Amino acid sequence: MAFQDHFSYYGPTRLIMGRGTIGNIPQIVNEQQVKKAQIVTDRGLVQAGVVARVTEILDKSHIAYSIYDGVEPNPPIRNVEACAAQYQSENCDFLLAIGGGSSMDVAKTSGVLVNHGGKITDYFIGEKPVPGPIPFLLCVPTTYGTASEVTPFAVITDDNHFKGTVAGPHVIPDVGILDADMAVALPLPIAAATGMDALTHAIESYVSLMSNPISEGMALHAIRLISQNLRQAAYSDHNHEATQNMLIGSTMAGFAFSQTRLGNVHAMSHPVGGHYDVPHGIANSILLTRIMAYNRYACPEKFATIAIALGEDVDGLSAVDASVLAVEAVQNLSDDVGIPATLGEAGAKAEGIHVMAEDAMKSGNIQVNPRKTTIKDVIALYEESM
Repeated sequence: MAFQDHFSYYGPTRLIMGRGTIGNIPQIVNEQQVKKAQIVTDRGLVQAGVVARVTEILDKSHIAYSIYDGVEPNPPIRNVEACAAQYQSENCDFLLAIGGGSSMDVAKTSGVLVNHGGKITDYFIGEKPVPGPIPFLLCVPTTYGTASEVTPFAVITDDNHFKGTVAGPHVIPDVGILDADMAVALPLPIAAATGMDALTHAIESYVSLMSNPISEGMALHAIRLISQNLRQAAYSDHNHEATQNMLIGSTMAGFAFSQTRLGNVHAMSHPVGGHYDVPHGIANSILLTRIMAYNRYACPEKFATIAIALGEDVDGLSAVDASVLAVEAVQNLSDDVGIPATLGEAGAKAEGIHVMAEDAMKSGNIQVNPRKTTIKDVIALYEESM
């Protein structure tokens, strides 16, 4: 705990976990005495019939809803504004996010606009905090990635391709439902990207300068669950046990980084997504092992512990030597699930490195990274990753 001798822990989201638990939605709605949902999702999930699994339950219970399905990857401001406008025009009184982090982040930020007005950029970190509650928010993740169902963060891309963060206790969802049936048949590229995103959250939280005993326990068990289950979940469309473990691992990583923030990987991946629309999990995965190798000398004991959580045998090794095994194990997992080898292969351009580096240095995640980092370091890491 290099930054703090005292810490607090706050995780108010009610979690309901297990196959078929979307069936609890009517009971939750009745308990909250809300009447009409705005479902926030994307067209792909509507077309795949995933959203229909929820709307059928709502229909049987005579719960009204409106569907906003315009969420895009790395969601831009226009998604937030359109979602908020529809919420108000349809007289909705609660939010139901179905999807990955993009859907949940649009739900959170549109809720901010509904209740507090203004522009969403008014609430980016460094501007003004969200002043009060948003509408009741229930999240049903369909990927095992962002853990936005439990975090106090939402990331939105502005008109200059900068990914800004809206943060604070008021945007933490009220309820999260982790139902393996909603994520069991993910296409391999999405399973791989979101699974590696969750692993990145866990590793960055564990080594963050703001880590604490509670966050470290959460993060380490998340590393175990993800490393033991990602391959099986990604390569199967019926392995509910592995999928449920991935959902739980992702959420535990979310609880961890909600307390600690992250590190260089996220500081650097957000500009890659903002400028080149590289999926967030892909950018994280490509950067992760490079930055683990960069960071490991700053806290080799922690990386040795990560190696053990990843299933590596470190008997007889020094902490520095064991830390190498952590990097290798993560790279093997990334390769096994088919993550592209470089940012260039994923669509980023080398000519954008300096602009991305400037954006990365604006992130508070740089400040909690275990190794002190300058813009020259960030440029070198981008160059290595290209």
